[in-house]
Amino acid sequence: MKARLDPRRASPEAMQALLGLQIHVNQCGLEHGLLELVKYRASQLNGCAWCMDMHTKDARAAGETEQRLYLLSAWRECPFYTEREQAALAWTEAVTRLPNGNVPDEVFAAARTQFGEQELVELTMAIIAINGWNRVNVAFRTVPGTYRVLGHGPVE
Repeated sequence: MKARLDPRRASPEAMQALLGLQIHVNQCGLEHGLLELVKYRASQLNGCAWCMDMHTKDARAAGETEQRLYLLSAWRECPFYTEREQAALAWTEAVTRLPNGNVPDEVFAAARTQFGEQELVELTMAIIAINGWNRVNVAFRTVPGTYRVLGHGPVE
């Protein structure tokens, strides 16, 4: 696969705008590990290889286990995701896919049992951000494999 173009060079202002949202999400107070699972799951759903590569490396560097990363696409069948993580993953899937043009009431209800109002808005912003990054990287065919975790050296 060959990249179509580098969006950072083609429109740095546009990429800076998306980065601004990402910076907010990074500082919003939600658990880093939870956000990495959300970013990885949305990236799986969107088929974004660049983002899957990035977020598995970031999650591993933050202490996430191989088992939980390997089985994330089957999280409903696995006993090792917390109720909060399960609610976040269900919310991620619903907001990413927008089944039938909406987010089901039962998914919202489950998310509200685990997240306060502000937290749920912040989680939704995180999902919006990763979906944006996914779409940029998929559209322009950003080639995966070169991402390195900042401050951790190469992660293979």
